[in-house]
Amino acid sequence: MAEDRNQDDLLFREVEEDLRRDRYAQLWKKYGTLVVVAAVVIVGATAGAVWWRDHQRGIREKDGDRYAAAALLAQSGKTDEALKAFTALAQDGTPGYRTLARLQEAALLAKKGDVKGAVAVYDALAADSGTEKSFRDLATLLGTMASLDSGDPAALSQRLQPLTAEDNPWRYSALELTALLAERAGNVKAARDLYTRLADDAEAPGGIRVRARQMLGLLGES
Repeated sequence: MAEDRNQDDLLFREVEEDLRRDRYAQLWKKYGTLVVVAAVVIVGATAGAVWWRDHQRGIREKDGDRYAAAALLAQSGKTDEALKAFTALAQDGTPGYRTLARLQEAALLAKKGDVKGAVAVYDALAADSGTEKSFRDLATLLGTMASLDSGDPAALSQRLQPLTAEDNPWRYSALELTALLAERAGNVKAARDLYTRLADDAEAPGGIRVRARQMLGLLGES
């Protein structure tokens, strides 16, 4: 009797496994293609992401080599060649190196005496919404410096105003330039107040504090 029950149990299990296999076969017939496609998509997407990451890393490394080569040309006094190299990198490089190349391009133009060209590059970078804000502000600061001898002091001071905010990383340099512009505009009191503020600010860079004290000495007492 027990043996018959065991045989029945075995038979039921075999039948159940057969039914399960049939269900799997039916499910695979119905959804198998979708499963394969989904698997291919997942594997393809993963492989694509890895390829894209490695590809971008390779491009950045190449741009780094291009930037270093251009910088070496500039250091060697080959200004025209360096300018050509930085201009090319500024046009087709990866975002970070494009920004650095544009800054170097403007600096070399100024060095060659093309102040108008340098200011144009700085202004374009400052207005580029795709560039990180700190670099846009730096371009504004450098463009203002390049325009000191030719620009209107009041207009340049107005341009620097946003950079003098407490949370701006360039505020001390912006305040120093604003003081210089005030002096050039004949507003000695405003210049003296700003230099005093810089000289007394313990958080201001040492070089700026020293220059502020020197300027206060030149301006004399109020």
